[in-house]
Amino acid sequence: MQFIDFEEVLDRDLGKEGTPRRDEFERSVDEAVHAYKLGEAIRKARLEQNLTQEELGERIGVKKAQISKLERGHSITIPTMSRVFKALGFTTASLDLGGSLGRVALW
Repeated sequence: MQFIDFEEVLDRDLGKEGTPRRDEFERSVDEAVHAYKLGEAIRKARLEQNLTQEELGERIGVKKAQISKLERGHSITIPTMSRVFKALGFTTASLDLGGSLGRVALW
């Protein structure tokens, strides 16, 4: 049995770094990781307030299943994120765009 490292697998199956297919894959992985981290932040804030998913859902007018999806990093849009965090008591939020673009207030 021969072992090859993950980078070699990516190069073979998606192309070298900088190719369109590889870049798209890297972007999609980054987006999934960020969505997961955002979902974890929602879950942590909800649990710190001793709220169930159903209770948080009632606060923003959605069903428990939608809160579950959000906490797993699915279906997160800025308007939904705003409603969730406001319902959890966060009065402001900003997005760090990095570099010369700086920060943008979300609400």
